[in-house]
Amino acid sequence: MLIVLGIAEALTIHSARLVLGLTTAGFFLVYGVALVLVAVRGLWRAARWSRGPTVFTQLIQLLIAYSVWNGGARAIAGALAVLALTVLVCVFQKVSTDALIGGGSNDHPVL
Repeated sequence: MLIVLGIAEALTIHSARLVLGLTTAGFFLVYGVALVLVAVRGLWRAARWSRGPTVFTQLIQLLIAYSVWNGGARAIAGALAVLALTVLVCVFQKVSTDALIGGGSNDHPVL
């Protein structure tokens, strides 16, 4: 989703806001690629470190959905919120938690 936003921002850059457009597009593209790496290298392999960036990103997405909702694009806001909540539910399920902490051991105080 962030990669798409980065591409969309890059396609709508105007000369009046060139620096803002370039930095915003670059941020979304880099952040999107980083999330793909978290998903592929971290969550797919059930690495413990991957849960934090995943949860953080979904919480940010919920805030963005709230902002978009107040901006009038309610369908987009609803889609963003549903996707974020779905990922959060999946990450916090017992099966996911057990996989991310190494097979169900309860010795980790946070996970």
